[in-house]
Amino acid sequence: MNLSKVSEIFNIKYGVNLELSNIKKDSSGINFISRTEKNNGLSAKVRIIDDVSPNPKHTISVAGGGSVLSSFYQDKEYYSGRDLYYLKPYEKLTKNQMLYYCMCLRANKYKYSYGRQANKTLKDIKIPSIDSIPDWVNTSKIKTPNRKAVLNKQLTLDIENWQKFDYSEIFNIKKGNTPKKQNDGSVFLVSATGLNNGVSKTVASATNPNKRGLITVSSNGAVGDAFYQNQDFYATGDVNILFPNFDCNQFVAMFLITVIRQEKFRFNYGRKWGKEKMLSHKIKLPVNKNNQPDWQFMEDYIKSLPYSKSL
Repeated sequence: MNLSKVSEIFNIKYGVNLELSNIKKDSSGINFISRTEKNNGLSAKVRIIDDVSPNPKHTISVAGGGSVLSSFYQDKEYYSGRDLYYLKPYEKLTKNQMLYYCMCLRANKYKYSYGRQANKTLKDIKIPSIDSIPDWVNTSKIKTPNRKAVLNKQLTLDIENWQKFDYSEIFNIKKGNTPKKQNDGSVFLVSATGLNNGVSKTVASATNPNKRGLITVSSNGAVGDAFYQNQDFYATGDVNILFPNFDCNQFVAMFLITVIRQEKFRFNYGRKWGKEKMLSHKIKLPVNKNNQPDWQFMEDYIKSLPYSKSL
């Protein structure tokens, strides 16, 4: 595989550098992309400013600071905040090829831990040259998600009336156990990463994998990142596997992992969230008239959100 510098494939430009706090929000306005690693970099939709030209569409937004090297394909014109660059290809590239380069850029994030920024080094990062883009990138078909909701109604969250439950009341929790042999295969291996639904690689099936329909939570590394696994999988020892003590579907699971992720702030500075510690913690959930977890409400709430038909 031939490698090229980012600056050899893309024209690197600093974004418009606006302060979101100084711009009026507008749900029908233009996208405002920031240094976040979530939601394709989108922080808000804002009102267009007459004398400020947006960054062009069909470019890659790259965070030089903050969530460094969070890289996303932008198919619409957009405004951006500080330390946000956009990459415009010198040659014509397809959407699939642009998405591939987003992945290649994000693969270099590990080099920028402990406050390191990419403002000065972005141009020199090595990525595959255009003639080294794998064939599968050009032949893959990316399915557009269905934006519609399953339920056509609005539900509100009354968090003040939620109640706390021991994790042990809701789940049977087990620690992951990595297969001794990790030959290439088709079974997901979930590790302590906050990316790609927690999946770090695929391995050959050696012993019985964990069945799909379970929740995984990183106990080390990206502590508190929770994911719903819709396929059979293995997990490393840095992952807690949550086996529900109730009938759980993907909608309830999505509600639960969102609640679990709210605990991430407790685990800064190297703190871990192992099995025993998780069993001693509590999770706050909506309840029914019997003061039991209201699983039906949780399911209906997720079904009422946009894109729920894609789950």
